[in-house]
Amino acid sequence: MYYCSNYPLAVALCVVTMLCWGSWGNTQKLAGKTWRYELFYWDYVIGLVLFSLLAGFTVGSLGGGAWSFAENLRYSAASQWTWPFLGGIVFNASNILLSAAIAVAGMSVAFPVGVGLALVGGTVANWFVDGKGDPRLIWTGLAVIVASIVCNALAFKARQSSAGGASDASSVKKGLWLAICAGLLMSWFSPLVNRVVDMDFANAAPAAGRMTPYSAFFIFTLGVFASNFVFNTIMMKKPVAGEPVKGSDWFKGSLPVHLVGILGGAIWATGTLLSFVTAGTAGAAIAYSLGQGATLVSALWGILVWREFKGAPKKSAVLNFAMIVLFIAGLALIVKAGN
Repeated sequence: MYYCSNYPLAVALCVVTMLCWGSWGNTQKLAGKTWRYELFYWDYVIGLVLFSLLAGFTVGSLGGGAWSFAENLRYSAASQWTWPFLGGIVFNASNILLSAAIAVAGMSVAFPVGVGLALVGGTVANWFVDGKGDPRLIWTGLAVIVASIVCNALAFKARQSSAGGASDASSVKKGLWLAICAGLLMSWFSPLVNRVVDMDFANAAPAAGRMTPYSAFFIFTLGVFASNFVFNTIMMKKPVAGEPVKGSDWFKGSLPVHLVGILGGAIWATGTLLSFVTAGTAGAAIAYSLGQGATLVSALWGILVWREFKGAPKKSAVLNFAMIVLFIAGLALIVKAGN
């Protein structure tokens, strides 16, 4: 089983996590040109499960022994599976809300508000799990990041105010509330999974009943997949925008459209697995918070590539610039907390 034991490399892999978490939303934007996000989300979840299996039977099985993927699934206590499975359910509820927020408000708003809140809550929760990192630097970094989130929300408000229109105001309110609910829920999926992951990889075998990052991640994706039949079915029948969607519509999609959704799931899964693999070295709180720097990455995608602030007043540009500077400063403090 591959794991990372070097702190600088762990930080570098956390940056890859950040890029993955901040970029998967582009696949939804691409598919969204012809494909409802509710249908896209089925492909996204399939991508998660397939990637977890691929990673488990390849890098998760290197060297064999008790740390290998199949062996750990066989000998870890089934009762421990409850936590990563529950983490998958919590994540899925939050991510469906985030996808809805992207559809309503765009990436440059849904991610900074939703994922930004998840960064703060998840980092605090993970720090109480393993206690790694200087708490003064972590809390200061989080405070700076909260300030950056406020800047982004104000920039979005300024853009919408300049556009005018009652329908725009309603859309703003709906998108922001969806993102806030998503962020509050998303704070908890990582601590639930890390609760059962054995991060002391120097031992000959995981502690009794404990799981490797690869086996826990696989159970996590099963929780996402199972809960999707409940959560996404509700969203299809009661969509936040547009007409209800039928399950049979999924079979009308072309292969390239389905592959885009699966790719989106694989991209997010890559980042998440790296977050779990590096948590033992970087610390669960630091690995998670660095990965949630995806907020900045996604905001840049939305602003620079998808032009979601095109035509916005100069005030929005100034606030978005402040958001970027503050977010980078907050992440730098969090990285320093682990040295």
